[in-house]
Amino acid sequence: MIAMIVPAHNEAEAIGRCLAALREAATHPGLDGEEVLTVVALDACSDQTAAVCARYGAVTVAVDARCVGVARACAANHALALGARWIASTDADTTVPPDWLWKQTTCGAEAFCGIVEVVDWLDYPSSLRETFERREVAKDGHAHVHGANLGVSAAAYRTVGGFAPLTTGEDVALVRALQKARLPIAWHARPVVATSARRAARAPNGFSGFSGFLQALEREALGAGVRLLPSPAAAG
Repeated sequence: MIAMIVPAHNEAEAIGRCLAALREAATHPGLDGEEVLTVVALDACSDQTAAVCARYGAVTVAVDARCVGVARACAANHALALGARWIASTDADTTVPPDWLWKQTTCGAEAFCGIVEVVDWLDYPSSLRETFERREVAKDGHAHVHGANLGVSAAAYRTVGGFAPLTTGEDVALVRALQKARLPIAWHARPVVATSARRAARAPNGFSGFSGFLQALEREALGAGVRLLPSPAAAG
């Protein structure tokens, strides 16, 4: 059995698109009919996220931590308890391509690290997009880690102790632990996961790790004296 895990805090507005894409990825012919389970960790949700998950047939586990590391770990542990051999991780404001799960599980390594593309830059300055695209090198052998496009075998996950209870960077910590254990990792440019550049974090200290990453990149660029002009959307 393969599991796809999603941490969520009040994601009723966005998670339906994510779950629809995951459902399609679970039916890829390359998986040869293997059972696929979607597990959503509902972290202190007070909206209709649980109801949306029910409509898409996702299993939910409830936590009250407001911590993405705790939420991701709870979803992963639930999947492992049900017999998952592979854990594919993404975020509630993302959409994965149809071959996402198949490509991860056939990557030939104990873990998969993929890249992301931003589909809506919202109010971020236009120059930040150029900075991000220069940094996010889209080729095999990249060194990027994104919880929105990450996978790991059950055996490797257990070996390194899983996701740490961090409010941000739990994905990077997991990959560093895998590297320290000398477990093979596939750093592939495809498949790419589409994500949002929303500024609004879903919990204190940033529930959305990618949002935090972009804001740090913006601060870095500003600190280096790069003038980031407002985007047309923000100006309007």
